[in-house]
Amino acid sequence: MRVFFSPKQSVAQNDSFSPSAGKPALLVAQWKQKWPDRLEFVEPEPVTVEQFSLAHGRDFVEDILACRKPNGFGNRSPEIAASLPWTTGSLVSAVDHVLENGGAACSPTSGFHHSGYKYARAFCTFNGLMVAAVSAHSRVERVGILDCDFHYGDGTDDIIRLQDIDYVSHLTTGSLSCKSEEFLESLPEALARMKADLLIYQAGADAHVDDPLGGWMTTEQMRRRDRLVFEYCHSAGIPVVWNLAGGYQSEIQLVLDLHHATMDECLKLFS
Repeated sequence: MRVFFSPKQSVAQNDSFSPSAGKPALLVAQWKQKWPDRLEFVEPEPVTVEQFSLAHGRDFVEDILACRKPNGFGNRSPEIAASLPWTTGSLVSAVDHVLENGGAACSPTSGFHHSGYKYARAFCTFNGLMVAAVSAHSRVERVGILDCDFHYGDGTDDIIRLQDIDYVSHLTTGSLSCKSEEFLESLPEALARMKADLLIYQAGADAHVDDPLGGWMTTEQMRRRDRLVFEYCHSAGIPVVWNLAGGYQSEIQLVLDLHHATMDECLKLFS
């Protein structure tokens, strides 16, 4: 299975509570050791200002990239700005791949769903989910975004609303009031209601009960969540791209282990 990663999308030093900017490189290094024969690591294509502007106001895009406005981490780091085309590029490249070849692909990325049409906040600068969804629309009728980050994907809904987008089905667990077992029982039906021709799945690690900013699922429940998503896509023949989203436990290896579990469940069904 292909993983779309470039070192250019990872920033090790970010002066932030969130580890998201540096997490991809840590994760990829471990994946190369764990699954040397199962994963193919591919350099993504960076997105352009024009591609960012599919989901964002162009002035906002240009100001962020030029460090004239704070990014989602609340700073104006040139290193963060330089990484942004590669981060969204990873997700867009993964979507392009599965639309051409079917199956599944991984984009080891985070920091998308709180970014709205003209704002960045809460560790999210550009909304790669919506950039990828809008760019895919010329090739598929409907795009599903299953956002299992613990927090509400307000930026995604902001873009959908302001651009009057009717071809994206967006399910964000951060807006639900049900309990974890109820959610897991209803998940296959919820996926079917999306009627998606492509699924973008945010497999957030901050859903774990031990996460300081999240917490509603055990380790086993998160595995079941991932398994249900991949089983549905596999049986329905729906191409799926998954990414990392949040995860804030102070011991980073605990977060990485949750992402390892998602990859493990994916590889049980997709090569």
